[in-house]
Amino acid sequence: MNLEKVIFGFFIINALTLNFGFFIGDIDNPDHHHVYELFAAIVVNLIATVLKFGDRTQMGAVLLATSLVADLQLIAAAFVWTMAVHVTGAGLEPSTMSSIVSLSGGALLANVISVAILVIETVMLRR
Repeated sequence: MNLEKVIFGFFIINALTLNFGFFIGDIDNPDHHHVYELFAAIVVNLIATVLKFGDRTQMGAVLLATSLVADLQLIAAAFVWTMAVHVTGAGLEPSTMSSIVSLSGGALLANVISVAILVIETVMLRR
């Protein structure tokens, strides 16, 4: 068993599950979406992105692209959250929370594509 591939797969799948955990719940209810879960999703997605830099194949390029999209979406969600709570002082209105969760939904889709590519690449490997 290759430890490097285990760690790589762990972070890709963990990024998906953390993102899913934040995404699930009523879209406009802040009680269903915790800021620390969004933070954890961002950190794990960034780690997964760094791990994808070494692969020079076409599949690796697509994996990196999906990871960059997920990072962008999650960072945008954190930016919206920060602006709503700390800059404008408006707080987490239902429309703001909907925007944050929608952005994390885009990241979730990118993470699903990333895991699908990982599974396809694993199935295509020959022993």
